[in-house]
Amino acid sequence: MQAYRIDGVVRQGKTNQDFCIDLVAENEDQVREKVYSNFGSRHGAKRRYITINSITTIDPSESSAPVVVSHFRDK
Repeated sequence: MQAYRIDGVVRQGKTNQDFCIDLVAENEDQVREKVYSNFGSRHGAKRRYITINSITTIDPSESSAPVVVSHFRDK
């Protein structure tokens, strides 16, 4: 498992909202699915309204996201 930082844009109504999320996943395809799933369930955004600009691997110590911190706590 690796930590990833995802930058992109999601359309919410008539405006676009930038986002930057840190997630833990095995590969970039799994990261994409998690982003689409999270925005779809939490905000009701369709996949066609979510644009992922970049996916980068990061050092877990760079992130303050609880999901990343808790996953790499013992490592």
